[in-house]
Amino acid sequence: MSVLRDYARAVSQPTLPFDASVDAVAARYDEVVGADGALRPAWKTMASLALSLSPQDMNRVDDEITRFLADDGVSYMRPGTGAQPWQLDPMPLVIDAAGWARLDVGLAQRAELLNAMLVDLYGPQTLLREKIVPAAIVLGHTGFARPVARPSAREVDPLLLSATDLGRDADGEWHVLADRTQAPSGLGFAAENRRVMSQVLPDLYQEGNLHRMDPYFTALRAALLSSAPEQVEDPRIVILSPGTLSETAFDQAFLANALGLPLVQGSDLVVRDGWVWMKPAGWPARRPSERIDVIIRRVDAAYCDPLELRADSRLGIAGLSEAVRRGRVRLVNGLGAGVLENPALMPFLGAACEHLLGEQLRLPSAPTWWCGNADDRGQVLARVSAGDPSLIVRIMDEPRRSLIGLSPAELIARIHSAPHRYVGQDLLPLSQAPVWNSTGIASAMPMTFRAFTLRYGSAYRPLIGGLATVRAGADATPTTKDVWVLKAAETDADQGLSEIVPAPAGRSIPSLAPRALADMFWAGRYAERAEDLLRLILSAQTALDQHGGPLGDSVDDRTRVLLNALSLLAGTRSLDPEAEFRSLLMDAGRPGSAGHAIARLREAMEGVRDQLSGDTWRVFAHIDRAVRSLRSSAHPHRTAESAGRMLAAMLSLYGVTANMIRDTGWRMIEAGRHLERSLQVCHLLTAGLLDARNARRDRDVLEAVLTASESIVTHRRRYRGSMRVEDVLDLLLRDQDNPRSVAFCLAELRTHLAAMPASTGSTRAERLLDHLETRLQETELTELAGVTAGRREHLAEFLAEVSVQLEQLSDAIGHLHFESGPPAVSIADLALIELMEARA
Repeated sequence: MSVLRDYARAVSQPTLPFDASVDAVAARYDEVVGADGALRPAWKTMASLALSLSPQDMNRVDDEITRFLADDGVSYMRPGTGAQPWQLDPMPLVIDAAGWARLDVGLAQRAELLNAMLVDLYGPQTLLREKIVPAAIVLGHTGFARPVARPSAREVDPLLLSATDLGRDADGEWHVLADRTQAPSGLGFAAENRRVMSQVLPDLYQEGNLHRMDPYFTALRAALLSSAPEQVEDPRIVILSPGTLSETAFDQAFLANALGLPLVQGSDLVVRDGWVWMKPAGWPARRPSERIDVIIRRVDAAYCDPLELRADSRLGIAGLSEAVRRGRVRLVNGLGAGVLENPALMPFLGAACEHLLGEQLRLPSAPTWWCGNADDRGQVLARVSAGDPSLIVRIMDEPRRSLIGLSPAELIARIHSAPHRYVGQDLLPLSQAPVWNSTGIASAMPMTFRAFTLRYGSAYRPLIGGLATVRAGADATPTTKDVWVLKAAETDADQGLSEIVPAPAGRSIPSLAPRALADMFWAGRYAERAEDLLRLILSAQTALDQHGGPLGDSVDDRTRVLLNALSLLAGTRSLDPEAEFRSLLMDAGRPGSAGHAIARLREAMEGVRDQLSGDTWRVFAHIDRAVRSLRSSAHPHRTAESAGRMLAAMLSLYGVTANMIRDTGWRMIEAGRHLERSLQVCHLLTAGLLDARNARRDRDVLEAVLTASESIVTHRRRYRGSMRVEDVLDLLLRDQDNPRSVAFCLAELRTHLAAMPASTGSTRAERLLDHLETRLQETELTELAGVTAGRREHLAEFLAEVSVQLEQLSDAIGHLHFESGPPAVSIADLALIELMEARA
């Protein structure tokens, strides 16, 4: 059986339309099969391999894609549903060189036109003055940024990177569905798709002789470096992100990694003396020292400056508009680029192209009618009244779906109330492409294509490739496709870039924002907390299995101590051990549980994804598989098995962080890890050693404590079978050579804190550390092991004191290294007296 042959046979037969809203007689262009039922030219070059793909092969490839994407932690934050796994279809979209050549010219011209329109709309405004474009479309659009609409803020080439959403009509001709110029996303997703596809279909990938994507990222980096303000020899470039909850957080982090640029948030930057700076720890007491010259903006323009644009924004940088006007920072793309995403511009782009470029528009838009024009409004209203399903009505600066659910009468009333804000647009009978599904067949689905265009040198260059998307329905989760564009000849340079200007030589070590340092510190703490909890759960599970009976008064001391330790850390949800262990492993909403620690660890690492190896996300992929396995099985043995797999995954995180460069970020991970380990040792000793027992029972308890703290082997080798409380306290509290001891962890903490730029040797954090180390060394272990009325009161007091001081140390570290001024407050929330004081 051949998947493509079966698909070609199926699509050659008459079928029902994909959507009831589309006319049944509307034909669709098929991306793989021609009208004669044969493969299209692009696929014919790979026919020998492509036609041999069986359903079994496709199932294997589909499974491998799912695993690779999970290992890389690829997700998409769908609005209202949270993080969703990224969907990649195993069948690429293949375009031959001749077919791409026509599209390439149209995309380059369109980017040049949009750039020229930006220059005109924020400069001489000849398009408005000569009424080529109605003023209401531009000035009434929320994307028109008035703070930069002046000659002093004008840039020669304000549009550096753009994206274009395309679809084919029934004749196979491309039409533009939307322009993405404000903060175009998807380039990182496209590169990730290519990386995965090259691994799961290596033979087909090599046979295809397609354009590789790597040179495009090199060109993008070179373009960013050259876009810096004049007279900046070594520009600092950052990517401004809305944060880890952004819909395209992975895309932003991938781009930061691929380009070697810091991923920052608005709270990480500050405008001072008209320049943009990275905030230092201790701001505003400490002056910033790292100036930012270029910002790749992934935050919508309205949120970029709470002083001049949107006062309730917590995502931007106060004063950014002024820095842009002075030409002291370059935004990619500029604050005003969002006005070009206005669908109401589409009917006027042809005339604008002739006016600004002196050319005919090569790449047409989907048929669009602006309701501000009386004739066009009449056509739209007539089709709305008739219930025409091939028409969609849109507001020019709101999402496509903002009007869905309105009756024709309600929609007509809306249009009449403000006609200049509405457009009508034809729904094209989009081309179809095969999509592999769980039924074991490839079914045809409508497809859109996102292309990317970069200004490199003096011309615009489209990415030879892109991101294709198919959907089973309007509300369905999107599935993407890698886009393979074949070379005309094997000797053709990838991306048509035979020579790329090399980046200036020189070493650059950008500093990390205090927020990023905080994320890394807490990543270290949560990683250690999760590991220690998993060890504790496994030890308790083993003790219960050896006990062999239900919980009750007869349970042995070893088991009771381990369960008490878990209760001390996470409380108790169930008296049934199996239910309790499952909750501790899987309940991310239960504070103190392993599930909670792992979830917080993932959040912290998402905040610094650009600083971490891609191997980091394999850890979470393995944990997710272990959790799914546990959820799917009620057998008790599955709990210990899943906990063991989760612990193995957590241990692999050591290998990932061990290979990090020894910068401030790595030091904060290690500092957090060792501080948390000290705390966990104190909690374990508190749960196990405060009550005195007879010699035999004490031995069992001490062995359980050593096992849970991964020190049993060391103890046996060092003390040759002897088991005394003093020896255990020495090993876990004061042994400088035991990585699991408090003394070892404090020494490591001192090393890492001393290497931080804000440390002076006498900061509060370092003074607290001095006191802890001195207290630990001066304490008599014999006194701690002493028993009064069946309890070790001195040990209880000592452990409580150390735990409190460790938490104080954590707070002091945060105050010194992570804080960068008071949190952002909306201007609307400030009292009048506060505003007057701020101006004084």
